[in-house]
Amino acid sequence: MKTIDTTFDLNLLRVLVALSATRNVTQAAHALDMSQSGFSTALARLRQVLDDPLFVRTPVGMSPTPRAAQMIATAQDVLSRVTEEVLQKPGFDPATARTVFRLAMADVAEIVFLPKLLQHLQQHAPYATVTCASMDTETLKQAMSNGDIDLALGYFPDLDSQSSFQQRLYFHTYACMLRRGHPLAARTVTEKSYSEIGHVVVSSPARTNALFEAFLEKRSIKRRIVLETPHHLSLPAIVESTDLMATVPLATGARFVQLGMVELLRLPFTPPSFAVQQHWHPLVHHDARSQWLRKQVARLFNVESDEWRDLQAALYGRSVRPSTG
Repeated sequence: MKTIDTTFDLNLLRVLVALSATRNVTQAAHALDMSQSGFSTALARLRQVLDDPLFVRTPVGMSPTPRAAQMIATAQDVLSRVTEEVLQKPGFDPATARTVFRLAMADVAEIVFLPKLLQHLQQHAPYATVTCASMDTETLKQAMSNGDIDLALGYFPDLDSQSSFQQRLYFHTYACMLRRGHPLAARTVTEKSYSEIGHVVVSSPARTNALFEAFLEKRSIKRRIVLETPHHLSLPAIVESTDLMATVPLATGARFVQLGMVELLRLPFTPPSFAVQQHWHPLVHHDARSQWLRKQVARLFNVESDEWRDLQAALYGRSVRPSTG
């Protein structure tokens, strides 16, 4: 492929186009906000580079030579494309965009984010499609850096500020759940009963329960684990049909309660709190499409709109504050 002579100043094409439009040096200089002497100097440079007079004085003004006439349409197209495709920041129209928003979140986060987010997108970005993925931290970092993931939503303790931008949405905590009618559901759960009862726990690649596990270990709180599963979505059916207990993020438990399958209870200790955040890669930080999506998420999920804040206060009598376990 033939390369462009790097000594050629593309701004000289503006001189060619302006003079072809006005046929007058003074008017062309004014159109480009240049002095007449500066315009004449630029025109002289262009004539020298192309070895052609380009414009000659005639009774009807400065008329283009055959070489200039051949160049004008191309120069106009080049300048227009540079302005529209290079210099102009791309916009994003959610109402007409046929796009795919690629999100990373654990299944526990899907329960919380997707219903409200999809309802909003169907109203404001009706032609958009959403895909979700759950992956371990290293795979997620690679996917974000490749542009395969637009946004990670939830609790990702291993995504640091060096690998991604992040915005805190709200703080959250944990609760435990039992089947309806469980004998322990009618009493206050104590640390003794919490340790003795059989537990079902979730161990996922996203490490969504890492903070809670560290919290228990630090305080030497033991659980009798009967079942370990990688999926939060199987918990309601398991808890409903057994005497097992599950400890889950508060919002997840509240959603399961709405299904009428389980009861949500206070833990016998003050559980840790964690920041629910959205993460994105520097690759898309200035992208209009990504900026629009992040703005919608921040509007939908924030401290003021935290629908689980009152439930947290009812269970633990405190506002949510960050903790480290």
